[in-house]
Amino acid sequence: MSADAAHALFPPIEPFQSGFLPPMDGHRVYFEQCGDPNGLPVVFLHGGPGSGCSAKHRQLFNPKLNRVVLFDQRGCGRSTADLAVKHNHTDALLIDIERLRIQLGIDQWLVVGGSWGAGLGLAYASAHPEACLGLVLRSVFLSRPADLDWFFQQAQSVMPDAWSALASAVPTSARNDIGPYLYDQMQNAAQTVALPLAQAWQAWENALTQRSWRASPPARMTDSDAAQLLNKYKLQGHYLSQHCFFPQAGLLSQLSKLTALPVDLLHGRLDWICRPEAAWAVHQAMPQSRLRWIDNAGHNAFEPEMTRALVETIAAATQAHS
Repeated sequence: MSADAAHALFPPIEPFQSGFLPPMDGHRVYFEQCGDPNGLPVVFLHGGPGSGCSAKHRQLFNPKLNRVVLFDQRGCGRSTADLAVKHNHTDALLIDIERLRIQLGIDQWLVVGGSWGAGLGLAYASAHPEACLGLVLRSVFLSRPADLDWFFQQAQSVMPDAWSALASAVPTSARNDIGPYLYDQMQNAAQTVALPLAQAWQAWENALTQRSWRASPPARMTDSDAAQLLNKYKLQGHYLSQHCFFPQAGLLSQLSKLTALPVDLLHGRLDWICRPEAAWAVHQAMPQSRLRWIDNAGHNAFEPEMTRALVETIAAATQAHS
């Protein structure tokens, strides 16, 4: 994270409460609350699928004005599971979000999410519009077939050398359809096979996120780091193989019921992970939404222009509902 991005964030903060939801389906879901207990409630939905919340995510919110609820989705981060992919799908996550809201005694909250978290936010609002004050969504991911084809195949047009490294990690027969091959191997291959593939997948994702790439051998990993990386991409493959368990007609088909909800969309024009067209499609489906293009930003929430825009937009949404 650059100094400019760090300057836009609020100072580091520790939770005033942390804990777990009651176990359900073999999952214990971690959550924490930060900021002012009497502030405007906000729920933060992290990206992935398969990632988790970080301390930096807390710093996007004004601790004097927001009561921020962050949680690690099933099988992610500090959440624990008997088996990470079992009983792990979008509808289950929506149940967890509602369980969390009810347990914390929150009537309505602002929903903030990025990438996969933005898609999850739209799915949550579609299922529970009465619980939402509004949405602030960064780099929305819709998990359409074209979105996955872009990420695994067509994005080679912008990073051909990095894509070549990804392609070289899979058999020649799989190079025209890399995604399904990786999904299968993450679930079924031995660790000796799956780990190099997970590292190649991560390197490709990093190349598109950072928009710079140099060929280098994979870094040495501790057993703990290797297990964490494998879990992340096993979960991500599980979700992507099912188009994130969104409705068969696609997530866009659900958005007509949200045309009265305040929605702010932020998307980097240089985003090579989630194409800007996705934000445009959501904006067209919800005419009341406000779409803000971030000219000098890609997918990373902590690029300076994107960080400033996120902090400003969350602050404006907080003020509007205070």
